[in-house]
Amino acid sequence: MSQLQRITIHTHQIQATQLLLTSQQQHYLLRVLRLRDGDQFIAMDGMGEWLLAQLQGEQGKILGSLAVKMELPVSITLMMALPKGNGFDEVVRCCTELGVTCIAPVLSDRSLLNPSSQKLERWRRIASEAAEQSERTFVPTILDPVTFNTFLNKAVATHRYICEARGNYPHLKQVINNTTNDIIIAIGPEGGWTNQEIEMAVKLEFQPISLGRRILRAVTAPIVAISLIGANFE
Repeated sequence: MSQLQRITIHTHQIQATQLLLTSQQQHYLLRVLRLRDGDQFIAMDGMGEWLLAQLQGEQGKILGSLAVKMELPVSITLMMALPKGNGFDEVVRCCTELGVTCIAPVLSDRSLLNPSSQKLERWRRIASEAAEQSERTFVPTILDPVTFNTFLNKAVATHRYICEARGNYPHLKQVINNTTNDIIIAIGPEGGWTNQEIEMAVKLEFQPISLGRRILRAVTAPIVAISLIGANFE
């Protein structure tokens, strides 16, 4: 099954045993991939369901469900202060491939980007494409951007970490609890978090941690953090 072509669908496209393909999906399957009538492909709904489908004309027929285990055994929420430029695009793409569950973009005291609705749509599209490419069962949720304070006050997870490049803090790999079901990890912008932001996070039970002795770029740090968590649990 792994060699079959994959597309991401929405649940409303499933009508009984029929799969209603969009014009873009029809173009991709018929013109780009050059599939023919009767060829099989995999449809992923981004919510845990993989379906084996067969091309019939310009639509699909659902042949059955596929049992797949592609996800990490822990839910990871990445709380990320928005970096400058288009750096967040790469964060979304790479962290989706690495298994993140949810990405929460936040505006911190040192954030330079104030994203538009078009940016949010782009990030969600990137997450969907990256999940499809990496054969994930779920597409990560990309939350609407909010202020750092707003997200902190509604963050709920068993273990909460905030990364700080400078300071005598334990390394992430030393504090990860193998029995936890959910983790929130916060990554700062260029220049890092302010002292006030660190203090506020600590008051709300976030544990300051380090990702190593070197100073990482804002777009590199989340990739390192999610990789370390994934390696620990997988």
